Amino acid sequence: MPKPQQWAEDEVLEFVTLKAGGQSFCIEITQIREIRRWSPVTALPQAEEAVLGVMNLRGAVIPIVDLAARLGLGECDASPRHVIMVVAVGDKTVGLLVDSVSEILTVSGEQICEAPAMGRGDVPNSILGLISVEDGMSRILSPSVLLPHGFKEVA
Repeated sequence: MPKPQQWAEDEVLEFVTLKAGGQSFCIEITQIREIRRWSPVTALPQAEEAVLGVMNLRGAVIPIVDLAARLGLGECDASPRHVIMVVAVGDKTVGLLVDSVSEILTVSGEQICEAPAMGRGDVPNSILGLISVEDGMSRILSPSVLLPHGFKEVA
């Protein structure tokens, strides 16, 4: 399977693995700002479906996105066993509601396989690549899919 162009074969990368909607995903560790316990959010009227609301994170108001719903895997019933991954995407910050955070994977670029293009034509590909793990494969999430549409950070 061809390699994604994003990573050099000899490049060493670290990813944080997580579960959302019962599926395994990972995000490059350089994008993770913090991992927090679930706490209730302030709902916003007319927000897109996957946006649960906003939370105040040390003076910055950030949107909280249900990652499973965002990826079309069904809505998550948030509970104290869930966590919020605070992720930086460019100059924006977003919180992702996930089932759990598992481990840190250290891999080389040559271990990353290209994800086949299987999405709908009107939806950007949310998966940048695949990494083989003990119990199957973990999908590398594209940062662009994490942000709510039209998101503008409020300070």
